[in-house]
Formats: sequence, structure tokens, C-alpha cells
Amino acid sequence: MPLRDSPSARQVRLGAELRKLREAAGKTAREAAGLLSNDQAKISHIEAGRLGVSEERIRRLAVFYSCDDAPLVDALCAIARESRGQGWWDAYRGILSPGFLDVAELEHHATYLRALQPMTLPGVFQTEEYTRALYGGHIPPLPANEVDVRVEFRLKRRRLFEREVPPSFTVVIHEAALRMRIGGRGVTREQLGRLLEVSEWPAVVLKVIPFASEDFVEATQPVFYAGGIVPQLDTVQVDSAVGGVFLGMGTQLKRYGTLLDLAERAALEAGPSRQFIHDIAREL
Repeated sequence: MPLRDSPSARQVRLGAELRKLREAAGKTAREAAGLLSNDQAKISHIEAGRLGVSEERIRRLAVFYSCDDAPLVDALCAIARESRGQGWWDAYRGILSPGFLDVAELEHHATYLRALQPMTLPGVFQTEEYTRALYGGHIPPLPANEVDVRVEFRLKRRRLFEREVPPSFTVVIHEAALRMRIGGRGVTREQLGRLLEVSEWPAVVLKVIPFASEDFVEATQPVFYAGGIVPQLDTVQVDSAVGGVFLGMGTQLKRYGTLLDLAERAALEAGPSRQFIHDIAREL
């Protein structure tokens, strides 16, 4: 089996969880390799997500590591069953950077979603014009065809909410993000109208933190939290001007889960949040 040049975030998590189980059991990579009749390098590649591993081998390793967490083992096997080419995002592999595909894949497999948006609006809820304006301000400037494909990809992420049972999505948006006139008044007004529409969807809870809120929330960058099949497979993406970072360590998940809890408590409830967005739209 050839090594993967760019394993997905979920493939990396699979390998990382296998490494955690091995280390918790006090086993060495050499011992794991002996069990599977592999060399140590292959175990390292599996644990880095660069090499696939079969369900049968995952279950053998779990027994060897004395892991009795059946739901976790089943979840790891589910990831192992997935192959490239199964998701709509795979059509963009080699066209867009892996980070774009990872977000779409995480959304697709998530049991629930949470987000905190201090300065921009959630990508999955953006209008075409708003998205185009965002990418139009990229530094350095993007070629027109690159902007087109990024906009197309972002709009396709809406398919998530066309499913019969979409994941629940709780998103907290700061007032600053609502007042940023990205693309101008017309584009912003249309985007706010889109948010009002989205806020009525059964799977979506949209809340706003107004400038007047006196509860401090330590966040200057977007935070995206995707709930896994089991809590150990939750994933956080923290965005920045130079790209997103995917996090999955227990302490990291706890920290950002607490941050999102604080943000939700600091925000207006869903009804007042809708009225707040409506009032800002009327001011434009």
C-alpha cells in the first residue's frame, strides 16, 4: 500500500488515536510491529496517518493494547473503512489545499457542530457574493479562476443541511462580524437576510454577542468544533490569516469546549439574536 502524500485530518486522527492507545498500554512501536508482522517504520506511518490500516488490524491492536472501549474501536474502524473518492469534496483534491477538504469532511461526519465567529460569518452560511468579496481581498490576490473554485466549493458545503437529518449546529457570532461591510452595503444586507433565514432552520441555533455584553470571551479567531462519533474523536479547527490548525488532544478539546460554553452564555438567546440581526440589516 503506497504512502499518502497528504492524509486527511480524519486519517491523521485515526493514527493519533492508535498511538495514544499504544502509549497508554506501555507498548513500543517495535512490539506493535511484531504483532502485525510489519517493520517499525510501517507502524510509524500508520500512526501518522500516512498509511492505511484494516479494521481487522485495528481490532487486533486494540486487544494487544488491552483497550476495552468498544465504541472507540468501532469508530476507528469506521474511519478505516472510508476511502477517498466517497465524498463530494474529493473531486477537489489536487485543486484546493487539503484544509478546505478537511473541513467539508469533518462537517459531513460530525454528530454535532459548534462555532464562534468573531469577525466573519460561518462559511457554510455565506452567500455567493459575500464569499466572493472575502476571497477577493486575499493577500496576495488570487487568480480569478482560483476565486471561482473556492466560492463554488464553499457553496457546496450547504449540502450538509439538505440531508434528511443534518447535524445540529450552534453558532455564536459577535456583533463585529455582523457590522463588517464585506462587499459593501448591498452584499452585507443580503448576507444578513441569509442569516435570518438560516436561523429558522430546525438544526441551527444562531446566537449573537453584542458589543454591549460585559462577559469577556477570549477569542479573536474563528473556532470550529466538530463532534465525533465518540468524544475522543472530536476535532477543533482554529482559523487564522495563515491557515487553519486542527486540534484533537483532550486538553485542547476541553479548552475550546469551555470557550464555546462561555461564548454561548455571553450571547443573546436565539429570538433576541434574530431581532438584533434584523435591526442591523435595517440600518444599512
